[in-house]
Order: sequence, then C-alpha cells, then structure tokens
Amino acid sequence: MKLATKIEAILYIKGRPLSLEEIGTLLECEREIVEEGLIELMNDYAHRDSALEIVETDNGYSLQLKSAYSTMLKDLIPAELGKGALRTLAAIALKNPILQTELIELRGSSAYQQVSELVELGFIRKRPQKDGRSYWLEVTDKFHQYFEIEQMMVS
Repeated sequence: MKLATKIEAILYIKGRPLSLEEIGTLLECEREIVEEGLIELMNDYAHRDSALEIVETDNGYSLQLKSAYSTMLKDLIPAELGKGALRTLAAIALKNPILQTELIELRGSSAYQQVSELVELGFIRKRPQKDGRSYWLEVTDKFHQYFEIEQMMVS
C-alpha cells in the first residue's frame, strides 16, 4: 500500500486536521517521509476530478469537500437546531396547526426568532389568520422527512 494512500485513509478516518507529527506517529515514520507522501497525495487530488481536496490549515492537513460544493452541503446535511428551536418546533408539531399568539404564550417571546429560523429552514410555514392579526403555524413535508415521521391523516 502506498504511503499517500495510507495518509488519505488516516485523514478520512480522523475527520479533522492532523499535523505532520500526528500523521507520522500514526504511520510510525519520519516527518520528511510524511511530507513527501502528503505532497504526492495533494498532487494526486489536484489532477483528478474529485469533490475532495487535501488542504493545509492552521491546525494541520485535512481531507475536505471543495468549497465549490458548499451549496450542496447546505442542502444535504441536516440543519443544526438549538434546544429552544427544537422545543418550539415540537410545540408546533404537537398542536399542528397552532396560532403564533398561542405559541408565544406557551414558549415566550424568544419563539418569534425561533419561528423565523424554522420558516427559513423549511420546517414550518406561516399562514395569515383569516379574521385576526396572528399567523397559523404548521409543520411542512420537510419536517416529516427530516424527522422521519409519517404524516397522520385527520378525518
């Protein structure tokens, strides 16, 4: 097995930047040999049609997705929700639909920001109340897909 291939495997498995010393320790070889292997690996990635690249950061060398693919990353990786936003989403899902004014009574004024975040992420939608000033909040198909919850048909 080539040294460059072993370095690639280590960077992939560790999933974080590694210094030359750390890679050398894991491979049980000298720093200079690791540098040569890294140069070969970086050159290999530079000449192949790949979504990945080897990058030198302040913390060491890393195997990562090329920046050109960052929009795909946002679409494919689940959104990170804070505890407050998750609780607000849970309240909306349990009442589905719920008036925003009722939600604010339940969750407090911080729920306004959380509702905006959840709408932006596509987990809920807002519909104007027909005869009032509030909004109806309801979960979306994305919510059901993301949390792998089957939609209940209410008759």
